Amino acid sequence: MSSDEEDIVGDDVEEEEETEVTDLSNSDVCTKYQEASKIVNLALEGLVAQCIPGAKILDLCEFGHTVMTAQAAKLYTKKVDGKLIDRGVSFPVCISVNDIVCNHSPLATEETAPLKVGDIVKIDLGCHIDGYIAVAAHTLVVKESPDAEAPPTVDEELGNVAVAAYNAMLVAAASIAAGAKNSDVTLAVDRVAKAYGVTPISSVRMHQMKRYVLDGVKEVALKEPSPEDPEEEKVPPCTFEQAEVYAVDVAMSTGDGRARPGELRTTVFKRNVEKQYLLKVKASRQVLAEVDKKFPTLPFSLRHLSDIRTARLGINECIAHGLLTPYPSLHEYSGKVAHFKCTVLLLPSGTSRVTGLSLPPYFSTNKEADEETKKILEQIAEAEAKKAKKKAKKKNKKKK
Repeated sequence: MSSDEEDIVGDDVEEEEETEVTDLSNSDVCTKYQEASKIVNLALEGLVAQCIPGAKILDLCEFGHTVMTAQAAKLYTKKVDGKLIDRGVSFPVCISVNDIVCNHSPLATEETAPLKVGDIVKIDLGCHIDGYIAVAAHTLVVKESPDAEAPPTVDEELGNVAVAAYNAMLVAAASIAAGAKNSDVTLAVDRVAKAYGVTPISSVRMHQMKRYVLDGVKEVALKEPSPEDPEEEKVPPCTFEQAEVYAVDVAMSTGDGRARPGELRTTVFKRNVEKQYLLKVKASRQVLAEVDKKFPTLPFSLRHLSDIRTARLGINECIAHGLLTPYPSLHEYSGKVAHFKCTVLLLPSGTSRVTGLSLPPYFSTNKEADEETKKILEQIAEAEAKKAKKKAKKKNKKKK
């Protein structure tokens, strides 16, 4: 072998050694997902406690943002190759009330009415450590005070759709396992919806997540598209693999499940990294330059740009040329909606659900799940009881 050939082989070996492993087979990556998940759960718990009569939606959004930013800043403080590890918000806090399904994160100048007793609130948020993303969503009803056990009234219809959406999320999370197919999960969600007599919101989908990628190629539909929904595209078939990460996102309605954009301004956007275009308007160029610098891959709120007035002027040209993807506030006027989301890691030991809170105890229903769903829910409950027992045992040992 000539010296030139040896150099080429040496370069190839060096390149292979430098290739970074960015999935769960890398224990450091797994730790970063778990740390991001802890922050998401902490912020979600704080937001649930803050959802009281008189609370302003804008204040809640900023509270959640501050919690996630501050907690993430405490981790990985040592520089790597002279740079701090990127961490912070991966999806802006959205507080969607009553008929609003998702993506409501208002500007200060467009604040809606404060929360009142009996409002149905859907909270949605995400955090990342070094681009490794954790997300969650939760539904609650505003109580008279934080100490109150339950809201004055939660009608049967709302209790039913909340239980259905939550159980569908649990069953879907358990069904996303190495070797399983996305069609299996869609069937499982559909089975839960039919048992409780509710409708999955077809525009909501579950996605694989990768480093700095919130909406990966692999998707799971909540239901198969019907002839009445010509806008809905059929999701390509896929098989789940070990070391993958998924956002298990479920929204259900007591109505027809057709969520549509309303009159509220869209404030959440994401840079479409595949698109480039020479913008004509100065304000548009300023907006894009700031987005490329501060939010190059993950969704952001217009509130977190330095000049909101310029952003409002320049955002439309960016959207028109596909440089930014909008996340409009979706409304479901035909019925009541519940929304739950969790993050799952496909580990060698099985699927691990790392974000999401328990179903509020005031949500209940007289309807029963089908036998197969019951069986899965029982297995989940048994596994969680074992985990809790093990945790308590460890805690007692430490005390001794």
